[in-house]
Amino acid sequence: MDWDAMRSRFHLPEGLIYLDGNSLGPLPAGTSERVRRVIEEEWGDLLIRGWNDGADGAGWMDWSARLGDRIGRLIGAPAGSVSVGDTLSIKVHQALSAALQMRPDRRVILSDEGNFPSDLYMAEGLIASLDRGHELRVVPPDAVADAIDDDVAVVMLTQVDYRTGRMHDMADLTARAHAAGALAVWDLAHSAGAHEVDVTAAGADFAVGCTYKYLNAGPGAPAFIHVRPDLIDAVRPALSGWLGHAAPFAFEQDYRPGEGIARMRVGTPPVLQLAALEAALDIWDEVDMAALRARSLELSERFAKAVAARCPDLTPALPSDVPRGSQVSFRHPKGYAIVQALIARGVIGDFRAPDILRFGLTPLYLGEAEVDAAVEHLAAVLERREWDDPRFRARRGVT
Repeated sequence: MDWDAMRSRFHLPEGLIYLDGNSLGPLPAGTSERVRRVIEEEWGDLLIRGWNDGADGAGWMDWSARLGDRIGRLIGAPAGSVSVGDTLSIKVHQALSAALQMRPDRRVILSDEGNFPSDLYMAEGLIASLDRGHELRVVPPDAVADAIDDDVAVVMLTQVDYRTGRMHDMADLTARAHAAGALAVWDLAHSAGAHEVDVTAAGADFAVGCTYKYLNAGPGAPAFIHVRPDLIDAVRPALSGWLGHAAPFAFEQDYRPGEGIARMRVGTPPVLQLAALEAALDIWDEVDMAALRARSLELSERFAKAVAARCPDLTPALPSDVPRGSQVSFRHPKGYAIVQALIARGVIGDFRAPDILRFGLTPLYLGEAEVDAAVEHLAAVLERREWDDPRFRARRGVT
């Protein structure tokens, strides 16, 4: 792939080294124009007719499914098995509640300590609202396989740990879940657009993810949900929103689930955000995911080795032989202040409590020059103790 050409497809401020695409992807160059067209030519000129007719021939009401199929290519999902809309927390709730309904005789939701807190919070809230004696069992990441037993209804995991970058073996753990009679729900927030994913080959029952990280759809961009095609007709949506109805505009009093993945729709599609996602997917349609993964590993290894040599005060968050996603993380008791001092130098990473410095290595807009320069800045911050400045130690609302 022509990585220099890919870099030109993104808006990046001059002189800035951006290592935080695993939290919020940068702006694709075509997004502003695409959103402008939707605002002016569709919302502005078509008004409510935009739900049926669009400037490009497709009305807004079709976007959830149409863009879902484009995301499906990136996660190995067949056409008609992915829907886009709502937030990731909503999609987690949908998937988890559906899976529990399919295993009514079991009461354990198994997850791990590396799962994103929101996923665990949604599980806790669902358990409380069901009030049927369910239990959320959380174990260390390396203990998940041995914890899958006949009591488990659902194994709910994030494939890539948001803090350390540790990557679970989706196929192996899903197979273990199925062998024990359980279902598997996978969160792909740090996977989709970061590396090759194949939910079909892995046999994943449900998969969810966001689009504002590696997929570059912008802050607050909608989430997606995939349901294994042979399961979808058995799903009874707990969040039975009107757009998941079989005939939304029949305005029937009682709910009837829509056909296939359409039943996983809840509320009105966020049209402007979907327009931004569409512009981003124009880039992703050209990406060879195997080449992307190979390049990501090259950059990650280069960064990890250089930091180990130049910054001995930082402790790798993962052993070098543990598979990881498209990020490299380190531990340091002053991690927050170090990241803030680094940002002041124009190198943007982020911090995750309690002590993680987290850096995303995204080949679409990063190369060796940025990686090497970032290491030099990080070494200078540590050697000169630049982090030991009151302005860098003061915690802000978003870390």
